[in-house]
Amino acid sequence: MEIRPLGLDGVLEIVPRKFGDHRGFFSETFSVRSFEQAVTEAFVQDNHSLSVAPGTVRGLHFQLPPRAQAKLVRVVRGAIFDVAVDIRQGSPSFGRWVGLTVSSRDWNQIFVPKGFAHGFMTLEPDTEVIYKVTDYYSPEHDRSIRFDDPDIGIDWPLPVSDLQISDKDRSAPRLRDVDNGFVFVGEAA
Repeated sequence: MEIRPLGLDGVLEIVPRKFGDHRGFFSETFSVRSFEQAVTEAFVQDNHSLSVAPGTVRGLHFQLPPRAQAKLVRVVRGAIFDVAVDIRQGSPSFGRWVGLTVSSRDWNQIFVPKGFAHGFMTLEPDTEVIYKVTDYYSPEHDRSIRFDDPDIGIDWPLPVSDLQISDKDRSAPRLRDVDNGFVFVGEAA
């Protein structure tokens, strides 16, 4: 398993090994033993989404402390452009984002730590995303930030004029208008 930092404190690309032959393939996509050097979080829930149309945006989402969630995201069919935004007050990278294409073809994953908003845009039809989270869904702690917040400036790979998005995500506030409870502690890696 390869683990690569993506330039923001704690955000990682993870590429599990994949063994194939004439029958298909086998891959260990998660193992506490394999992850323990880079990810010490304990996952409690798996989520699975299907997005029919390319250009579907989900996010930017996060949960407030004490119900904050870290996420481990992978794609089992199709491809997404996955984004993590640092929302920790006082962080040297506050408001900065990193994006990664995650796909069933590349067999990669992205780890998004607590203190980051998360979202993605589908790049192919019928894209299925599975992600692990470190806390259960809590509606009273659930928050969103606008996917097109100009202060963040995410460079989405498909035109945002023709995207599929929920009313909740379309009407989300900008980062500067969100009191999120995350505070940066320590030095960025």
